[in-house]
Amino acid sequence: MVYGLRYYYRHIGKINRAINLPSLKREATLPVILNRSELKALFKAPKLLKHRIILTLIYSAGLRRQEAVNLKIPDIDFERKTIHIRQSKYLKDRIVPLSDYMARGLRKYLDVEKPNIYLFNGKEPDDRYSLEALGWVMHEARKNAGISKKVNLHSLRHSYATHLLEEGVNIVTVKELLGHADVTTTMIYLHVARLDVIKAHSPLDTLYKDAL
Repeated sequence: MVYGLRYYYRHIGKINRAINLPSLKREATLPVILNRSELKALFKAPKLLKHRIILTLIYSAGLRRQEAVNLKIPDIDFERKTIHIRQSKYLKDRIVPLSDYMARGLRKYLDVEKPNIYLFNGKEPDDRYSLEALGWVMHEARKNAGISKKVNLHSLRHSYATHLLEEGVNIVTVKELLGHADVTTTMIYLHVARLDVIKAHSPLDTLYKDAL
């Protein structure tokens, strides 16, 4: 209700009324992350190639579920090794890397399934895959993989961001890859990533490290 009123006041030009409304406190919960063994088991669980590919793709590129079903065949550039995500949240486009491993899987999928317009077809050849069906795929894969963590499709995106940070990718780059509007949103992953702790020191010592 508070957020609805804020939007209404902004819409009618009463900005001060929107500012004076009380803020809502969110629960301080951290995202649930799948480890690498769990991810491998999850991607192996579905019987259909299409299901294995779509789950793997969501993790490999940190996609939102809506972004995954909206992908069209030309959005995958195998030569440049990129995925073009169009008009997503905040109505922004972004380009993310296409992994070599994912590219091989996608080529096989395209050769077998031969989708028409969307990368992942729905029941009709020219229709996209439904979000409900995608949620079911994730639920069944989690169950069949024996994963007890309470995870959903967005957990794959959480895992993507966390694993990138753990592998040394800087947080600003991760922010851009995720399509976040503000880096403070991305910083939540610093609380779950297992990062190497560097002992506090003076940069002067590293500047003249050969002289020590």
